[in-house]
Amino acid sequence: MERQKALDIVKVQLTEHRYQHTLGVMETAISLAEKYGADVKKAEIAAIFHDYAKFRPKDEMKEMIMSQGLPQDLLLYNTELWHAPVGAYLVEKEAGIRDPEVLDAIRYHTSGRPNMKLLEKVVYLADYIEPGRHFPGVEEVREIAKESLEKALVKAIQNTILFLMKKNQTIYPETFYTYNDLIQKLED
Repeated sequence: MERQKALDIVKVQLTEHRYQHTLGVMETAISLAEKYGADVKKAEIAAIFHDYAKFRPKDEMKEMIMSQGLPQDLLLYNTELWHAPVGAYLVEKEAGIRDPEVLDAIRYHTSGRPNMKLLEKVVYLADYIEPGRHFPGVEEVREIAKESLEKALVKAIQNTILFLMKKNQTIYPETFYTYNDLIQKLED
């Protein structure tokens, strides 16, 4: 799918602020893909569609999780996680994107997963460090990303876990598993 067509499809699903975020994620994903050897076109498309379901009603997303074979344990955790797997499902169904790598990059951009593929890492990190993001720790992760994709991911996940802990929020187990997997691989 061409960039402009993808952007046109996504734009109607998002607020203007979230659309601007999406443009930043797209540019960052392209840059990271070029630097670390991921498929640039796939990174572009996955980044464009990563928040496709972000503003769907929570009841609609809950129904899709229950009826479409998505991980049921998502329902036990913060609803902010839901738009990623629901988005992958809807992007395939509504936008006709069937590339499993692109769909997985969308599916795991909030939680991560052990043994993340390169494209998944690129989109996860691009979402975290795109230029429109301004929060404590993001500059450090941007700097680390210039040298190591994996080390930047570890720092981003550490920051996320600490942020959620400080807010007394539950943390999806897959995020811990992702962190542990990345740490073990860095130590090897």
